[in-house]
Amino acid sequence: MTDVREHDVVDLLLEQHNQIKILFSQVAAAQGARKRELFEDLVRLLAVHESAEEQVVHPAARRTIEGGDQMVDSRLHEEHEAKQALSDLYELGVDHPEFDTRLGMLAQDVITHATHEENEEFLSLRRNVPADKLVRMAGAVKAAEAMAPTRPHPAAGESATANMLAGPPVAVFDRIRDAVRDWSRSHDDS
Repeated sequence: MTDVREHDVVDLLLEQHNQIKILFSQVAAAQGARKRELFEDLVRLLAVHESAEEQVVHPAARRTIEGGDQMVDSRLHEEHEAKQALSDLYELGVDHPEFDTRLGMLAQDVITHATHEENEEFLSLRRNVPADKLVRMAGAVKAAEAMAPTRPHPAAGESATANMLAGPPVAVFDRIRDAVRDWSRSHDDS
């Protein structure tokens, strides 16, 4: 009988990193309404992913990894920069002449950030946190994502506390905006 490891938080986040990389490529290659739809998917995935990491993963890394504070502070700085760039790109819109150039720069920064997480934080978590706790953390990440904002809000901060206090009300607002946008598109006669 083979040993089958349960899906843990690192597995979940690695899958999301792969989805993010694929979406960046798809957005860059798309045009028109499809580009906008894919970009909105990317914005949503990045927003909920980072929010959940800030609530669940980074605090665990601070507590369990030697040098975790410095490692997490570096990742939070990168996340703040990415949120600001993503927010600016969202406001710019996919039809703006600078969109593709800025998207390419953001993709490079996000992929570099993900590589740091994968090679430093995630590996350290796997070495220092019991497997059953990593599995439970995957559930906590999924729960945090369900309550996370669907757009970047750089002014809200990157701490677990900021995400838990500001996240749910902002998430409700974001999700209402998403629903109205989707309804409007589905009922647009043009």
